[in-house]
Amino acid sequence: MNYKKLGNTELDVSTICLGTMTWGEQNSQQEGFDQMDYALDQGVNFWDTAELYAIPPKEKTYGKTEEVIGNWFKKTNKRDEVILATKVAGPGLDWIRGGGNQYDEKNLNEAVNGSLKRLKTDYIDLYQLHWPERKSNFFGRLGYQHKEEESSWNKFEDILNSLDKIIKSGKIRYIGLSNETAWGLSKFLEISKLKNLPRMMSVQNPYSLLNRTYEIGLAEVSIREESGLLAYSPLAFGYLTGKYLNGELPNKSRMKLFGDQFIRYKTENGQLAIDKYNKIAIKYGLNFAQMSLKFCELQPFVTSVIIGATTMDQLKTDIESVNIKLSEEVINEINDIQKIYPNPCP
Repeated sequence: MNYKKLGNTELDVSTICLGTMTWGEQNSQQEGFDQMDYALDQGVNFWDTAELYAIPPKEKTYGKTEEVIGNWFKKTNKRDEVILATKVAGPGLDWIRGGGNQYDEKNLNEAVNGSLKRLKTDYIDLYQLHWPERKSNFFGRLGYQHKEEESSWNKFEDILNSLDKIIKSGKIRYIGLSNETAWGLSKFLEISKLKNLPRMMSVQNPYSLLNRTYEIGLAEVSIREESGLLAYSPLAFGYLTGKYLNGELPNKSRMKLFGDQFIRYKTENGQLAIDKYNKIAIKYGLNFAQMSLKFCELQPFVTSVIIGATTMDQLKTDIESVNIKLSEEVINEINDIQKIYPNPCP
């Protein structure tokens, strides 16, 4: 396994992060246990979850994934071997604390306490804001349109002050962002410096062969400010494994079960790009999924690549990606496809 520092902390996190959002929906608790056992044995010490999970988000599965992890901690007594990340849900879901903005002091404390209880732990290593409260470009939105009279949202300084109190209480160690923009990350970091408040150590955003938009502005901020990317959806819901080529829909796959809810990777240019990336993997004798993951891991602004598997075979393949090599020829050909089909699935 390979490791990198989380932000400017002393924590060395595995460059493969165990994603967990299917546990409690597509995966049973026992399957989650098996994945945690195997991942830890392979040196994966960094796990990511969220109070919102399992996915797709539903009231009846809210918190289920954290409960699975908590039950594993109780069973194995291995909490101290894991660097654990979770997230507080953003606004928009009426069944989470009544909906509305979630990053005020009251809601943040309630969210942290709920996660600690479900996770059966006294502390969270990395606590992330799942998505912005303000109207911004995230979850694939393009064409930002600013409105002077926009809805209210908690000031960044107020959020940092609230999180600072929780850090000082010992319940969380570090903080991070998710689905954030370059402006948002920069603003949080600026306020942290000016006011001597906790700094954002990471940004969890989408990044894959089909969506390299992080490179445009956020990558520079990540490198210069030591606030690296935790790349989610690096396999684009499984499209970058090749399993959906030629219109295939394998049984129990996410697109078979929930395809009408996940249209992000169904674009025409996306499908054309997927086919060409797959041909590169075939040409050089590479596993398509491993090539896709390794490309993400190699980027200097990436701290860790979040994998999500529903089977043990998938998990083993994904983790093994750290041990493959991508030649200069492979990377050049990947970049050539990006030039023809730039970011077809933002």
